[in-house]
Amino acid sequence: MADLTQQQWCEQCEKDDNAVILDVRTDAEFEEGYIPGAIQIDIFNGAEFLQRAKQLDPHKNYYVYCRSGGRSGQACMLLNSVGVKNAYNLKGGIMEYKGETIN
Repeated sequence: MADLTQQQWCEQCEKDDNAVILDVRTDAEFEEGYIPGAIQIDIFNGAEFLQRAKQLDPHKNYYVYCRSGGRSGQACMLLNSVGVKNAYNLKGGIMEYKGETIN
């Protein structure tokens, strides 16, 4: 797991042909706006989160975000624990994200 600044996260994700963007916020938060192409898996729903995490391709690179960076950090550690090698946490979360979002 790596904590990346907004700039690092965006630049790395943009250049990564193997990137998957994960939004780990709740359904209500997701509906307020999300990063284009993001897959939502609510970390607050622990059992479902772990089940879906185990189904992810462990060879992909996961760019993970939440509201402020805390939950996504936890999600990255959980992803690592189920065999995902590359999980990148967006420091500051979507609150500080300056890129495109879908509302």
